[in-house]
Amino acid sequence: MGFPRTRDQAPALVAVVATEQDVFALRRRAKTVARAAGLEDRDQVRLATALSELGRDLLRPAPMTVTFDVLYEPAALKASLRWADERIPGGESLAAVTRLLPQTAYLPAPGASAGGGAGWRGGRIDITCPLPPLSPTELTAAQAKVRKLVEASVPATAIDDLRAQSRDLMAALEEAHAQRDELERLNEELTETNAGVMALYAELTVEHKDVVERFSQEHELALMLQRTFLPASLPRSPGVELAVRYLPAVTTAEIGGDFYEAVDTPDGLLLAVGDVAGHSLQAAVVMGQLRHALRAYAAQGHPPHVLLKHLDHLLRLHQPGWTTSLCIALIEPGNRRLHLANAGHLPPLLLPPGGPPRFLREHGPILGIGLPHPPASTHEIEPGSRLLMITDGLVETRADDLYERLDLLAATAEAGPHEPEALCALLVDTFAAEPDDDIIVFTARLSPAP
Repeated sequence: MGFPRTRDQAPALVAVVATEQDVFALRRRAKTVARAAGLEDRDQVRLATALSELGRDLLRPAPMTVTFDVLYEPAALKASLRWADERIPGGESLAAVTRLLPQTAYLPAPGASAGGGAGWRGGRIDITCPLPPLSPTELTAAQAKVRKLVEASVPATAIDDLRAQSRDLMAALEEAHAQRDELERLNEELTETNAGVMALYAELTVEHKDVVERFSQEHELALMLQRTFLPASLPRSPGVELAVRYLPAVTTAEIGGDFYEAVDTPDGLLLAVGDVAGHSLQAAVVMGQLRHALRAYAAQGHPPHVLLKHLDHLLRLHQPGWTTSLCIALIEPGNRRLHLANAGHLPPLLLPPGGPPRFLREHGPILGIGLPHPPASTHEIEPGSRLLMITDGLVETRADDLYERLDLLAATAEAGPHEPEALCALLVDTFAAEPDDDIIVFTARLSPAP
């Protein structure tokens, strides 16, 4: 045949297949060899069935040899079918054997072509069944046991072989029935488990619905309460157009501490935006106290930095442990100059009509820690300038750099509409889709007062 041997040892058994009776004998001998080599019962039947199927498929008057080898490195029982003519295994038969025993390989002889013809020199099919690891001594013992069993076996009639095949078939059917019963039992368990899961899902759905409804009610109540702490309307000041947007966080039912204020004072129009640290009813109470105190102190004519000093003292006296950021802008009558004092808040953005926007970055410490505040800074205002004051919920995110977000805010506001209401709407649509924190956007357009 010209095929190289896989090892030096002689095969444990060589059989010749040329007749139907030889196919029956091959099946019986395959089971004998597989049992002697140590294969499990199921694998014994599979190997015998596979060789019987190939034997019938490849049966020709010309003989075909079948060799059985007990191998090691790795340990395995290998059955090889060899023939020296143009026969080719059928695709369906070879596929069926491969499904039974995946380590099946069809090897045409070197130089052979799929269609046979001139130069054809046969082919080979190798079936390898893995065994537990065997030492050389155990290998020799297994080979000797195979030869002894084969030599001791007496020739069987066709009836004997048919009976043996019937026994194998009955064993296979019993195994199939056992597997079917196990699948039915598992299916019953799965059905019961699925019913339990569906019941739990239905229960959780009802509970979830109740939670959502309660959250919605609590959220709406919190918003209504918080709005009572914010200004009901904005003042009308000559040459000043004001607009404001307040957006509560969508992820919590608690009340935030963001607030704003706009009030006429003896020294001009005062605008303020602040943020009490925390989200709770107490934070809203602190916010309300600060806002009302700011209005009272502003009515006395104090400059912005003095207002911060008084509010810091009030916060430490009546609400110790609480802190807040607060930015105050006082616009002089005539709207040509503003005074700014900032206690740890985001800087306001000034947008002149004829120049680039700029953040007014002067600031001092937050309120509630007792540190001194620097004097208010003064800035000239060009006619038609816009002033933008916000809370951090508009620009702060977990994933983005704050300074990059502020630069984007400035560019968006510069290119946006000059009318305050439209500018507020644009910034909210651009930056506040579903806010994680409360948001205030406060804008003013300043023209010379008549």
